[in-house]
Amino acid sequence: MAQQELKRDLANRHVQLIAIGGTIGTGLFLGSGKAIQLAGPSIIFAYLIVGIAVFFVMRALGELLLSKEGYQSFTDIAEDYLGHRAAFVTGWTYWFCWIMTAMADVIAVGVYVQYWFDIPQWIPAIVCLIILLGLNLLTVKLFGELEFWFALIKVITILVLIGIGVILLVMGFKTDAGTVTIQNLWEHGGLFPNGISGFLLSFQMVVFAYVGVELVGVSAAETSNPEKNIPSAINKIPLRILFFYVGALIILLCINPWTELNAAESPFVKTFGLVGIPIAAGIINFVVLTSAASACNSGMFSTSRILFNLSKNNQAPSNFAKLNKNHVPGNALWISTLVVSVGALLSKLIPEQAFGIVTTISAICFIWVWGVILICHLRYKKTQPQLQAKSTFKAPFTPFINYVVLTLFATILIIMMVAEETRPALLLTPLWFILLFILYSNRRKKEKNIKISA
Repeated sequence: MAQQELKRDLANRHVQLIAIGGTIGTGLFLGSGKAIQLAGPSIIFAYLIVGIAVFFVMRALGELLLSKEGYQSFTDIAEDYLGHRAAFVTGWTYWFCWIMTAMADVIAVGVYVQYWFDIPQWIPAIVCLIILLGLNLLTVKLFGELEFWFALIKVITILVLIGIGVILLVMGFKTDAGTVTIQNLWEHGGLFPNGISGFLLSFQMVVFAYVGVELVGVSAAETSNPEKNIPSAINKIPLRILFFYVGALIILLCINPWTELNAAESPFVKTFGLVGIPIAAGIINFVVLTSAASACNSGMFSTSRILFNLSKNNQAPSNFAKLNKNHVPGNALWISTLVVSVGALLSKLIPEQAFGIVTTISAICFIWVWGVILICHLRYKKTQPQLQAKSTFKAPFTPFINYVVLTLFATILIIMMVAEETRPALLLTPLWFILLFILYSNRRKKEKNIKISA
């Protein structure tokens, strides 16, 4: 049997681009259309608020990961600071988070392919999964290379969008939607055209846009120099948020009045079509297609690694801890891919509602995971003052900021309960946690019975 340890084959450039890839995905390229329809130009503030909150979550995670040698993910951290039950629930919930996210991404793949071909959504979704499974079964270095190039395509696209947008602003360029001007941000009903309610309702999709930023933490076990690479990747998150989210959205809304954008299509594809560059919309559709494939690739990576860690901690079947000859958790990868394929089934059964349902469930579960990270950091600060004192990567403004961000997350959950569209998914999600608590209790009973009989 291959040595049962993950290889540290991810270099600094891989970690940096994984961090970018984690913060630029389907939520921005496709989901922002729906968020803009709800909030109008105020969506910029929603992305800024959630982005700042996520940065503080990442600073807390970074300090925790580097506080003790041997941490491979925040599941290990939850084990130390919140106990076995919390680690079990958080680990499996994080796996479920990425399962839902990967489902959303394969659904998006089907939507993008329909731009060129009139075929059912589920067919390209299945083809995408098969290709990514084959590639992920090889080496973690190949995963890093895939994400490097996928993320590079995203970065170049947004750079081009911002560059073209600035030029069009200076020129006062006219499109079919009107003149490109910064006044488009407030001339169509103001910054808050749908009031505060529309602004608040957009937060669910905005949260989903940021899911995956914590992938830097999951990749820690396969990073060659975590003490250097993880702080470097985390500290660059604010600039990425300002540039790739806030900057890109400002340019989008200057070129395209928010009233012209459709929730069912990518605002990026629509905007490049308006610019008048031949085949531009088709090229951008290809880019957002690779973005969805990239996010799905990240989902398959993270779900297999979290199953690997759960298995190593005796919280999942032992087969998931087995590595293939390439030091990749093949069994965990196979089972995760099979579950993600349910997304293709949803594309077939409910193509119109599938994306909204899985993104809402994903956002709710990620709020749980991010909340656990903040609570663990509070426990670390209280119970391990000696570790906190010698930390070289201290999270700023703690513990105050932890409570502020936790309050924000609780508020977003309340908003989801009030909103008719997100309420069903919010009410269904607790069933997952109830199932996990039942499974954990049964597992503990079996362990006690084994000890007694022994």
